[in-house]
Amino acid sequence: MIDGSMQGYALTLDKFLSHAAKWHPLAEVVSAAPDGTVERISYAAIHDRARAVSGALHRLGVGKGDHVATLAWNSQGHFESWYGIIGMGAVCHTLNPRLTAKSLGAMLAQSGARLLLASRDLLPLARATAAEGGAIEQILLLDDDGATIEAADDSINVGVLATAMAEASSPDIEWGQFNENTPSGLCFTSGTTGAPKGVTYTHRGCYLHTMRQLQADVMGVRANDAVLAVVPMFHANAWGLPFAVPAVGGKLVLPGSNSTGAHLAALIRSEGVTLGVGVPTVWLGLVEHLETEGGDVPSLERILVGGASMPPALMERIEQRLGVEVQTSWGMTELSPLGTAAVAGDSGRLAALSGRPAIGIDLLLTDSEGHPLDEQRGPEGHLRVRGPSVVKRYFGDDKPATDAEGWFDTGDLARIDVDGNLMITGRAKDLIKSGGEWINPAEIESLVGALPQVSLAAVIGRSDPKWGERPILLVETCDNSISDEELLAPLHENVASWWIPDAIIRLDGMPLAATGKINKIQLRADYGHV
Repeated sequence: MIDGSMQGYALTLDKFLSHAAKWHPLAEVVSAAPDGTVERISYAAIHDRARAVSGALHRLGVGKGDHVATLAWNSQGHFESWYGIIGMGAVCHTLNPRLTAKSLGAMLAQSGARLLLASRDLLPLARATAAEGGAIEQILLLDDDGATIEAADDSINVGVLATAMAEASSPDIEWGQFNENTPSGLCFTSGTTGAPKGVTYTHRGCYLHTMRQLQADVMGVRANDAVLAVVPMFHANAWGLPFAVPAVGGKLVLPGSNSTGAHLAALIRSEGVTLGVGVPTVWLGLVEHLETEGGDVPSLERILVGGASMPPALMERIEQRLGVEVQTSWGMTELSPLGTAAVAGDSGRLAALSGRPAIGIDLLLTDSEGHPLDEQRGPEGHLRVRGPSVVKRYFGDDKPATDAEGWFDTGDLARIDVDGNLMITGRAKDLIKSGGEWINPAEIESLVGALPQVSLAAVIGRSDPKWGERPILLVETCDNSISDEELLAPLHENVASWWIPDAIIRLDGMPLAATGKINKIQLRADYGHV
């Protein structure tokens, strides 16, 4: 007997753009240029340009497995470079332009990238980064505005990617001719709670992540959607949007370096955006702009938030002012990055709930020693995950990042309700030990953050000679109408008396990390000592 068989079909990421070019050739990628103008290009055309990027890289000596770094905003040039790099089997190492040159140089030293593709306005940072170390030999600018490239006192050759594309003898570099487990990307964690670690993405992992993301109960992107990707392309695969949107032939809208409320409102109106994706603080900026200047964004139907907890008052404020539905989610750089997502249209949606995991990712609650809790629904535990899109080993580390059963410890504390919805209750590293007892800042932040007058709230431990640490509350309010007593009132009814913060510090602007999360490292440095 001879069994039948199925065709070999490697799960490589180039197939998403090739599919869009063939079956949705006229659908667009729209990007905002640095001068405020909007550029648009069809999937058919951007597919050809991405192939030309591969040709240029090949001519410059880039081969399969080589790392090519990018230091760029959400733009057409960055998008086509992604596919040009990963399509040929090289690894796209995204760098965060909101970090220092020293930090970026340390990352480049690890990846060994010899070529850096950069947005033109980031050239000074690119040069400074290359000077910090690593093996960068050449910088190619993604934006060709015709301006002269100023000389600098370094040995780095600076050119324009478009010129290199034109000089390539042939753009016909075969895409996808490699194993699906080939690395596709490298992204370092945000470092908000510790030193950044490199996470290597694979074609197979990201392909399966995209299939999970496209499910109706997850992100559910459709061909007639116009998706505004405010989440940066240099952070955690841009939450998978550069793969998911072309996979269905939707319009992808890239805002460039500008994420102000005014800029986003204009893009939403001009491009008929139906789905916006980004951290909560981005949408707060949009709401504040509309509240000040007036106007609406009638095409917008839904906003997917992640990367930071969503205060209930902010969620209600966004939904009422924009007339949209907020869909909460949870993920990590190490998860490629989506872990769970709330179901759109669910009448039982709560800001604190991050939804259920879709097929392809599993959750486990353990005690502090890593032993599974007997009851997985209800109790708080340490959250572990596993699946084909979850990190197995960090870049450059010879030790696994998982336990013997393949579970990755997220560092989060969480509960899972009776319906399987995940609720992140805190970070294990954020716990405050006061007088030998633990205080969970996330519970305090959730209660204070539910007040309508509060925009953002954070709790950190401040050194104390008697108790070791004591909690203090830092808040950014909508106005100054709320008193200290009113800020603490919800705590008196819901937490132990010794959890009540010893001090309240009001901030004009909460410090945010490069990914939009509250920067607790900065808060501890500024306010964690008497």
